[in-house]
Amino acid sequence: MRGEPHADGEFTTVGDIFSDVTNPDRKKPFDIRSLMRATIDHDLPPLERWPAMVDAETAVVFDAHLGGHAVTLIGIESKPLPRYGPVPADGPNQWSAGTLFPLSSKKVARAINGASGNRPVVVLANLSGFDGSPESLRRLQLEYGAEIGRAIVNFDGPIILCVVSRYHGGAFVVFSGMLNDNMEVLAVEGSFASVIGGAPAAAVVFTGEVDARTKTDPRVMRLEDALAAANEDDRAPLRTDLAATREAVRMEKLGELAAEFDAIHSVERAREVGSVHRIVAAAALRPSLIAAVERGIAAIR
Repeated sequence: MRGEPHADGEFTTVGDIFSDVTNPDRKKPFDIRSLMRATIDHDLPPLERWPAMVDAETAVVFDAHLGGHAVTLIGIESKPLPRYGPVPADGPNQWSAGTLFPLSSKKVARAINGASGNRPVVVLANLSGFDGSPESLRRLQLEYGAEIGRAIVNFDGPIILCVVSRYHGGAFVVFSGMLNDNMEVLAVEGSFASVIGGAPAAAVVFTGEVDARTKTDPRVMRLEDALAAANEDDRAPLRTDLAATREAVRMEKLGELAAEFDAIHSVERAREVGSVHRIVAAAALRPSLIAAVERGIAAIR
């Protein structure tokens, strides 16, 4: 069944998370626990580990069953969460969706280490990366992020990572399938996976291309020509119009380039280069995860 988003844009049903109509770019906020509960067995209730761990709210850890197999299921919260208590001036005002913060990273590493040699780990990854604010760096973000990579390298058993929405940044490195031969990476069709997302790529990496497209846009060129031909008395309003138009066009070109980048760096391309092993249909997410767990168990016996 398909529902409608809340007034704040958060989806109410799992179907909307993967909808090409309501969420074509997979950026809409959603409750990760709803998705996690939709994938696990319902005859045995899950146990959430460390639910009250302060400042670790963006990581969610379930001990649950999947296809009758005991697993540790890890999800990354995919909606913004409020911060409580005093907030440092150099830190985020809220916990961003799809982001790991220092203690969230610590919780994930602890979960992976705790399951090693005990049960498979399944990660539902909607992860744009690690927070890089001065506060997070001061609170050992780099060290805790590295602990996740170390936990994966040392993990004894199958690890299944499934990209459910977007998967970018440093997470693309520390959760790499290259770190453990028993790791299988799945992706739900329509999701995105790359070292950097389209929006930051356009804003940071391809600024020269954005500036060139802005400069050659007919709307900008027309105003520049008019300004060059105008007498001094008429130039002030033209300069104002040109500045406003140039800024509007630049934002438009940023969006266009971001969309082009995301279209190229899809999960299909990630599969071609070996970063993703299998692409699965959204409707087949649960059976696909069960099959991956069973393949992993069979491979280490």
